Amino acid sequence: MKIVDARVIVTSPGRNFVTLKLITDDGLTGVGDATLNGRELAVAAYLTEHVVPALIGRDASRIEDTWQYLYKGAYWRRGPVTMTAIAAVDTALWDIKGKAAGMPVYQLLGGRSREGVTVYGHANAEDTEGVLAEVARYVDLGYKAVRVQAGVPGLATTYGVSGDKMFYEPADAAIPSEAVWSTERYLTHTPSVFARVRDEFGPQLRLLHDVHHRLTPIEAGRLGKSLEPYALTWMEDPTPAELQQSLRLIRQHTTTPIAIGEVFNTIWDCQQLIAEQLIDYIRATVVHAGGITHLRRIFDLAALHQVRSGSHGATDLSPVCMSAALHLDISIPNFGLQEYMRHTAETDAVFPHGYHFADGYLHPSEEPGLGVDIDEELAAQYPYRPAALPVNRLEDGTLHSW
Repeated sequence: MKIVDARVIVTSPGRNFVTLKLITDDGLTGVGDATLNGRELAVAAYLTEHVVPALIGRDASRIEDTWQYLYKGAYWRRGPVTMTAIAAVDTALWDIKGKAAGMPVYQLLGGRSREGVTVYGHANAEDTEGVLAEVARYVDLGYKAVRVQAGVPGLATTYGVSGDKMFYEPADAAIPSEAVWSTERYLTHTPSVFARVRDEFGPQLRLLHDVHHRLTPIEAGRLGKSLEPYALTWMEDPTPAELQQSLRLIRQHTTTPIAIGEVFNTIWDCQQLIAEQLIDYIRATVVHAGGITHLRRIFDLAALHQVRSGSHGATDLSPVCMSAALHLDISIPNFGLQEYMRHTAETDAVFPHGYHFADGYLHPSEEPGLGVDIDEELAAQYPYRPAALPVNRLEDGTLHSW
């Protein structure tokens, strides 16, 4: 089963996606997501110029060997571009493997560990009343977990708060737009929002919040402490995690669970966080952490230390990645939650898929492989459009995080 062709497809049905499609000599095809939000063409070039030529003629059944070849064969290892490209190849090979076996991928990973994948949606609004209405909408849709984000009084915009609630896309301009941020206003306002939400919806609804790396460790400890009365399932990305030991300080000041990892690329980015139990949920995802093969290694390490999965699932992950994530989610023993931001109708049409949502759960496709594909003719109707994530500055002009 040799790889005879590989195509890198760039399309923008509402937002940019990069997809790798592999074809074998016996006619099987496999798809992998290669989208790196705001740096899509860097991955497309890496695949086209460096990876695809090395894949032609390789045995498509040798998934592990191919992963090691692409990782160890590049002197300049790791990093988001390299690991996203490897993820695309790995995911496509798992798709082919499932089709060759006549089974959905999760069966090759050991079968089901649960009946469905619990997902959470994004409830966001400029003010608290709007947030309450958005949470109610997700509860009516059957969601059992909701991420809550609110605008901050006195700030013109807040990352994570959007006009289009169901199809939020933060990449808003070819050149990054800039906004003003105030940590003091945010820390004062946020607990009051959760007080209202918990009072309105009771103790059973799982509530989450994303800090977007904005705080220092001690500021994050203060926020987590102030949110303890509202029993959050997690506080996400409280501080930049390049310095993994900084999470120790947060741990010393709050029992609010911590989730982190959507920008991680390898197991080395989170080894200390997991081994020292400095986090409760690891949010690495298929497309940015080296594919199903490598993400499973991360989740296995996490399982040894009572850390659960909580994979990223924003709109910059195509349905190809979402499908791959669901096959992994349903099979691992330490699953926690899966982020689920719905795609637009245009995106769903370009990426026909068999997974579906019902009663707060996503269910993977039962078709052989991943159960997802790309309509290349339709994809060609949506050309690439440059789009970048915004950046923040503090009120004095200092460049800050999102």
